Amino acid sequence: MVDRLAAAIARHSDGRWSDTAVPRLTVVALDEPVAPADLLYEPMVCFIAGGSKRTVAGDRSWVAGRGEMFLNSLALPVTCVFEQVPYRSAVLRLDSRVLADLLLELDGSSPRPQPHPAGQGIALMTPELLDAVTRWVRLLDAPEDIRPLAARTESEILYRLLGSPLGPHLRQFALADSGTARVREAAGWISAHYTEPLTVEEIAAVAHMSTATLHRHFKAATGMSPLRFQRHLRLQEARRRLVAGGTTAALVAEAVGYASPTQFSREYRRAYGLPPAQDAAHLRGRMESAATP
Repeated sequence: MVDRLAAAIARHSDGRWSDTAVPRLTVVALDEPVAPADLLYEPMVCFIAGGSKRTVAGDRSWVAGRGEMFLNSLALPVTCVFEQVPYRSAVLRLDSRVLADLLLELDGSSPRPQPHPAGQGIALMTPELLDAVTRWVRLLDAPEDIRPLAARTESEILYRLLGSPLGPHLRQFALADSGTARVREAAGWISAHYTEPLTVEEIAAVAHMSTATLHRHFKAATGMSPLRFQRHLRLQEARRRLVAGGTTAALVAEAVGYASPTQFSREYRRAYGLPPAQDAAHLRGRMESAATP
């Protein structure tokens, strides 16, 4: 069954990450080793049908491989290391409204809050869930079936997930006033304002938490403090701009919110192991080598 899902993913990937005509479905297919990738995760469930991936965020990391699924419930800057290839996965981007509607239909009431936010989780796919995910991806083989069947199949997937070990994580995600939802709101606000000088007090006000509660819940959900989260966003964007070229480290530092180019260079080197310009040149060289037949 896992092989069938992997084959369906491969048929509809145009290399690496591919958005599809099925709402909220992205497929990923990597045949060759690639460099660790800096990404901004959104709330999603990743169903892995081949290979394995390590996700690193702050002081935490998770490894998920063939036959497993990885859930992330908030915006999160991460580094992805694809430890085994060929790698195949189908990614469901979570919509809290869709999930909340399903929970109301199933339970007749809002889900009960859990005592602690749970930002991420890993579990094995059951045969029933694997079958539903495979049918969801296979809708791409028959585009005329997408409109009448995609939403129904997605609801079945969510239903199966609610009965899995990831169910409590999803219930937290759907709650409008849970700890997870407040951390998600804070993380989204930081993502929208990461170039600005922010204080923990401002972020705590957005999350409607005390600074101590925010720090505890944010660290539990993301593996880092709110201000470290902001720093990761700044450095990821700086790296993207430097690799694209046509600019300088000083200009990029200013663009992503650093008042001091020296501080930027110091934090960049601590994160990536090389000074900004040298790291960007190294990455461009690797990309050019990979593109050369």
